[in-house]
Amino acid sequence: MRESYITKPEGKPVDNYEMTCEKWRKLFLEMDHKELTDRFRLESDEAALYIIYYGEKYRLDRRSGMITLTADPERRLAFNTIISIYNLFYYSKPDAKNKGEFVPFRLVKRAAPFDPAFQRTIIKPLARTFSGRPEQLEKACLSLKGTPVRQGDVGYIIHAFDCIPVMVVFWDGDEEFEAQANILFDANITDFLHEETVCCIASDLVRRLAEEAGLQKVSQLLGSDVRNK
Repeated sequence: MRESYITKPEGKPVDNYEMTCEKWRKLFLEMDHKELTDRFRLESDEAALYIIYYGEKYRLDRRSGMITLTADPERRLAFNTIISIYNLFYYSKPDAKNKGEFVPFRLVKRAAPFDPAFQRTIIKPLARTFSGRPEQLEKACLSLKGTPVRQGDVGYIIHAFDCIPVMVVFWDGDEEFEAQANILFDANITDFLHEETVCCIASDLVRRLAEEAGLQKVSQLLGSDVRNK
């Protein structure tokens, strides 16, 4: 495995994260790549499978199991990104279907125990990042090919993967109230992902929105905050 090919949450030992990625890399090699290609309607060739995640194309090497960003193969990938892709292939049920009903994280199946950390490390940073910047958030949502919804000052449905829609809703603050935000998920998302991985795709959404808004180059991961340049 290439040295230091992932970024990690601040203050965490990188070895644990690299070991986890190594475990999942090996699991990917054991998966039925043709079945994955057919089920998720992936682009593929003899050397690799390809998947779109928040508008960016990733390559999964059939022989090594390594994930790289197709447009920039040398870029270090966020731990959340690597795990989200591997976990989608591993945890998704063969008959998984979206319910078409969006729910807050606390109502995602088996996710309630993680909600306090989710609010602290993902939702609050999202609100602070775009406080006073609703136009930039809207620009970012459109850059990620979001579909507008009539919720909040800014509301969009964005696809993490083709099969996983995520709704971001934002209310800007004023002199009396701080900015507020929320991220909603299809009620059946745990038919596609482990409940802890839902945190990963939400964290990556905050990072991608900040990047697309041009606010900062972010390496924000689960458990860390979004910082200005």
